[in-house]
Amino acid sequence: MKRIMLIVAYDGTNYCGWQIQPNGITIEEILNRNLTELLKESIAVTGASRTDSGVHALGNVAVFNTETRIPGEKISFALNQRLPKDIVIQHSREVPLDFHPRFCNSIKTYQYRIVNSRFPIPTQRLYSYFVYYPLMAEEMSQAAECLIGEHDFKSFCSARTQITDTIRRIYDIRVERTGNNITITVSGNGFLYNMVRIIAGTLIKVGLGIYPPSHVKEILEKKDRLAAGPKAPAQGLTLYHIEYPDLS
Repeated sequence: MKRIMLIVAYDGTNYCGWQIQPNGITIEEILNRNLTELLKESIAVTGASRTDSGVHALGNVAVFNTETRIPGEKISFALNQRLPKDIVIQHSREVPLDFHPRFCNSIKTYQYRIVNSRFPIPTQRLYSYFVYYPLMAEEMSQAAECLIGEHDFKSFCSARTQITDTIRRIYDIRVERTGNNITITVSGNGFLYNMVRIIAGTLIKVGLGIYPPSHVKEILEKKDRLAAGPKAPAQGLTLYHIEYPDLS
């Protein structure tokens, strides 16, 4: 028995998220089916991040156990020949049997993309959120600085979650404008349900001048989902990469 790690990139447009569910096709389902056919054994992957419907990834991580004799680094090549074009394994390797992508020490980085122009850009409609009112990126950046560090992010977590521990640490968050494109990049030790999308929605309200930058600190202190801004749409979010500092 050995454990294989996959680095998975996908366009989430046509999928109902990562996790298997009865109402639509998911990334996890596609991987399980194709790995089972490839390796001739029942395979069930475990993912690091259960991304929502419409969310994309460049570096999600999944693991599975197998008896195959195929070298870990070769599985990506064989699996990619079977997968649809909107799911691609970027890398595969063998890892220790006790490695778990959700419970091992990690740094996750997400990006949220915004097109801020008078009219939408058709080629970016599936991968960015369009905002036609002018956004003040500098004020958004100032507000984002309030989120760096360890905080109780209950205000930035969808109310439907069952998680009771809402304390997380954000290592870095940047808001950068290039022309009409604004990118919010955030890295942390873990994220609550819809946390990055709610952060993006809140920073957009700052950019519109609805909230002053300092108001984000007040939102944190209230620990109330109703205090924060709306959840930004899924298509603007991409799981950029996940680092495991303890994994050699």
